Amino acid sequence: MDRISIGFDETLVVDCQCVLIVPEEALVEGGYIKKFSTRAGAHDKHEFHALAQMAYYQAEDAELVPRIMVGSCKITMGDEHEELTSGLVIWREKYGAIDAAVHQWLAAGKLLAAAHRFCTRWIRLDI
Repeated sequence: MDRISIGFDETLVVDCQCVLIVPEEALVEGGYIKKFSTRAGAHDKHEFHALAQMAYYQAEDAELVPRIMVGSCKITMGDEHEELTSGLVIWREKYGAIDAAVHQWLAAGKLLAAAHRFCTRWIRLDI
């Protein structure tokens, strides 16, 4: 099983279960959203949908306050590497806690809504 790590502004988060990368462009087109998961299988869509939905609802209830990023964010899983220079990252830690980080000049709520909308539509395509 691969490990997912997220690094930004001298912060390093390791052993994430799944990650949604929501670049600023996702405000216009959801297809820019990228996903990483340590588990592969048919349930992946539902895992990402649950992550996006819970992050969105927790932020609305002020239970989740995204961390602020200034520089770029690097996400690594095995041989795959992504760098985010403007956007939001949502992740589920190994033990289930949800967290997020957003670049300081962006509205986290709008990016969380874009991720939730994208994942909801993705799930509905299978129904």
